[in-house]
Amino acid sequence: MTKKVPSILAPAGDTDSFLAAVAAGADAIYCGLKIFSARMEADNFSVEELTRLSDFAHSKGVKVYIAFNSLIKDGEREKIARILDKIINYISCDGLIIQDLAVLKLVQRSGFKGELHLSTLGNNASPLGLESAKKAGFDKVVLPRELNIDEIKLMASSTPSNMELEIFVHGALCYAVSGRCYWSSWFGGKSGLRGRCVQPCRRIYEQNKQKKRFFSCLDFSVDVLAKVLKDIPNVSTWKIEGRKKAPHYVFYTVKGYKMLRDHGSDPEKRKVAVAYLEYAMGRPSGHYNLLPQRIKSPLRHDSETGSGLFVGRIKSPQDPYFNTREALFNGDLLRVGYEDDKWHTMERVTRAIPKKGKFYFNKSIKGKVRKGTSVFIVDRKETAIQSLIDKLKSELGKIDKVKIRPIKKGLASKLLKTKHKTNLSSPRPIDIHLKRKIFKTDRFPGEQAVWLNLEEIDNLPVKVVSKIWWWLPPVLFPTEEPELHDAVKKALRKGARKFVLNTFWQQSLFKTIKGLNVWAGPFCNIGNSEAITLLKKWGFSGVILSPELDKETYFSMPYNSPLPLGIIINANWPLAISRLVSDDLKQDKLFTSPMREGTWVTKIDNNFWVFPDWELDLKQKKKDLKKAGYSLFVTIQESIPQDVKMKKRQGLWNWNLKLL
Repeated sequence: MTKKVPSILAPAGDTDSFLAAVAAGADAIYCGLKIFSARMEADNFSVEELTRLSDFAHSKGVKVYIAFNSLIKDGEREKIARILDKIINYISCDGLIIQDLAVLKLVQRSGFKGELHLSTLGNNASPLGLESAKKAGFDKVVLPRELNIDEIKLMASSTPSNMELEIFVHGALCYAVSGRCYWSSWFGGKSGLRGRCVQPCRRIYEQNKQKKRFFSCLDFSVDVLAKVLKDIPNVSTWKIEGRKKAPHYVFYTVKGYKMLRDHGSDPEKRKVAVAYLEYAMGRPSGHYNLLPQRIKSPLRHDSETGSGLFVGRIKSPQDPYFNTREALFNGDLLRVGYEDDKWHTMERVTRAIPKKGKFYFNKSIKGKVRKGTSVFIVDRKETAIQSLIDKLKSELGKIDKVKIRPIKKGLASKLLKTKHKTNLSSPRPIDIHLKRKIFKTDRFPGEQAVWLNLEEIDNLPVKVVSKIWWWLPPVLFPTEEPELHDAVKKALRKGARKFVLNTFWQQSLFKTIKGLNVWAGPFCNIGNSEAITLLKKWGFSGVILSPELDKETYFSMPYNSPLPLGIIINANWPLAISRLVSDDLKQDKLFTSPMREGTWVTKIDNNFWVFPDWELDLKQKKKDLKKAGYSLFVTIQESIPQDVKMKKRQGLWNWNLKLL
């Protein structure tokens, strides 16, 4: 085990935030390009901008990492290669943060010399899975925010040599486990796995005439518990979330965690550090799951969960004003309402207002807002910080701009010359039907599939076990791994040979997957042939594609894939899988969105699954998909609560969309 002082990794979504991180003393900065980033709503950077900024950061002793953590569609491989060519030739970045295996494969072919980090969207939260990630070529794994201190320690004690871990210490919390949210995509084609999330979990939902933001989480903040985390070996990086945040937030969160890391034993400096974090203009925050003996649910709140610092409520819609809970500075940017309120508006403060003073809004919003509407500070142009940023901008301006030109003999040209050995002779098409428990096969055509668990394995005879497709769970936390590992070993002893893994890293639960019929499952979020080529090398037998793809991608894949392909043809597909649920929400009871979409939450094993009240249904496309070359057609059936009536509506998901 290696133990060293963890680096403070700061977010940057624009140049000012990047320079604010440098000014605050960040050890490293992570940022994204204009495309293929998990935060496409941020301004992000062009290759030209990052070329100068990375050189500038290095002159200050600050490392730069590029987030290349997007789900990749098959038609985007050449574009990815061209971007990688430019990164390698122009940007002196220290590493790439990756979600999709296609990027990993292309980077490894490119000769890139920097570090490779597995994004939290890659969903690796099991100790044995770290070994798989290491063998794949990753130098660092970003752990999920859901882990408690004991689980982080367990992961750290299992970290292979020459591998490091990165943990989140501050920022926004998604309701779902990273890489297991399809909510935004299901409700409108904007995929969170492609950085387009419209945050449906932040919206108001209604159940039994109660309207609340049941899924909108408070922020996560380690704050004073940083002292405990500092002593965990192999955790080399403390990550601050917030690539959509303003420079003010970046500056004060970096200052706060540097002070907690370097002077956490000093009570006075701890107070100052916590004050910095409170002043960063984030949502109210808590420790969430960090202390297993004192869990603080981020869904248990009476406070506001809109982004920014809540400062009051509108008193009079006809003459809009509010009494501010905090002093307002000249230049502060206010937002009236939540981001999902279509009528929400922004306004700059033009003169200082003392705490408890009245702030009157522009008359243009007269009558457009309701009494009691929330007001937030979302940005602050503090003179002292801005002067530091301006000084660094002046230094940055002395670095010559570089003209970016296409790379003629790079990875993209190699990719055009390389053709995969496609799987032209597709196996006989098979239908499989997946349920939670064993069932009578005469009720359904095709072969039977069951979610793997010890109880089912124990109760079944050998001849039955060998015929079943055993599906591994899409979420696996550190303490759950031993039981699943035992189930895999027992299944193998009883003759099981057909498995579907729902993270790549679950292959570590097997001594080897060669000689078995092991498929990568739909929760692996695969949408391109480059990833499949890598999976073939690892010993996988086939791939069930991500169900959120569009028809263009579905029909192109069989021509390029080196492995047999499967598709989810009909399913109760989850909007999200989470480790928590609101105490105010009744499970297995319908609730509705502002657009009257019906949904329910149910507990499955240790997690909470959110389902829509209509199915994914591509059955009418099956004939064409068979012609295209698909060989595995999967139906997934979940138990429908007694009080939930499924709607008969078109369930094509993104079939006719472009999947943004």
